[in-house]
Amino acid sequence: MLSEKYLARIAGLLYLIVIICGIFAEKYVRFTLVDLNDSAVTAQNIGNQEFLFRMGFVADLIMQLAYFLLPVVLYQLLKKTSKELAGLMVLSVTVAVAIMCINMLNHYAPLLLLNHNIYTSAFSTEQINNSVSFYLEMHNKGYHIAQLFFGLWLLPLGYLVFKSERFPKIIGILLIVGCFGYLTDFLIYFLYPENSIALSEYITAPADLGEFSLCLYLLIKGVKGADSSQ
Repeated sequence: MLSEKYLARIAGLLYLIVIICGIFAEKYVRFTLVDLNDSAVTAQNIGNQEFLFRMGFVADLIMQLAYFLLPVVLYQLLKKTSKELAGLMVLSVTVAVAIMCINMLNHYAPLLLLNHNIYTSAFSTEQINNSVSFYLEMHNKGYHIAQLFFGLWLLPLGYLVFKSERFPKIIGILLIVGCFGYLTDFLIYFLYPENSIALSEYITAPADLGEFSLCLYLLIKGVKGADSSQ
């Protein structure tokens, strides 16, 4: 049987993979290549840097795999506090990952449109470019739909972290606040899209800080009172 200290390190490593792969795919690859206001530039960027776009696709899938495994490991550390809430945590992430994996088809669609002769011969360049932007816009929307559930999982996680006395309580508080921040950002994105970009970074800041803090704590400290049995 794995020790709790070892499980904490595994959870921290999985969290780190989620953070690094997610930032690389969203903040570097898509930020560099995708301009949803200019379909021609986006298509040209993907065509010129196809391998980078594919790397972003693979990084997202690796992130989702690590994200799927993360609550399974955390469950072992937090189930003593509440099995029901730990189970809700796992279920929320499972739904979020399912949505995100299906949504990755929208991310891959531009590669098919730009590289298959059947499409390039049947449609004009402008039609293909607009279709590329459409699928990437749908990917963006799908990601925010999944946000409903990867926001929700922070509520049981934050409560369990706060009540378990095995982590600093401030991390639990940040995660709980982060849950409501993500849910608020979800509502603003779909109800008031014109305000979403300006507010999103601030609304989701507590979640980012809480998750990064938990990741570092798991990697460096593990858990308070961890056993050493194998």
